[in-house]
Amino acid sequence: MTLAYWCVLIAIILPYVASITAKAVGGGFSPKYNHDPRAKLDTLTGMARRAHNAQLNGFEITPAFAAAVIIAHQIGVAGQAVIDQIAVAFIVSRVVYLLCYLLDWASLRSLVWIVGVGLIVSLFVLSA
Repeated sequence: MTLAYWCVLIAIILPYVASITAKAVGGGFSPKYNHDPRAKLDTLTGMARRAHNAQLNGFEITPAFAAAVIIAHQIGVAGQAVIDQIAVAFIVSRVVYLLCYLLDWASLRSLVWIVGVGLIVSLFVLSA
């Protein structure tokens, strides 16, 4: 398995890291909330709410990243090292994005999100 494929797995896991953070920081998440966890998550505020929002964004962007990596592998125009480097850069951008969200650095978070989307687009452009 290539490094880029491992990055897809990491991208799939990262939203769950944000979810765990939201529940931990939000406090009071007990087994009774497991009957309707989304209702509890909708009541969160502050850092816990931002962690939840980061989780949602992670679930939104990961399919595009996975598709871009798979297509780049199938087309094979770019070398594997280039695909791997872009994939690693995307994962770094997602970790920084999560940190920016947690710390409420909204402008930097938006910039990092744009970089992440640009990395996804670059994988598609390399495959064209």
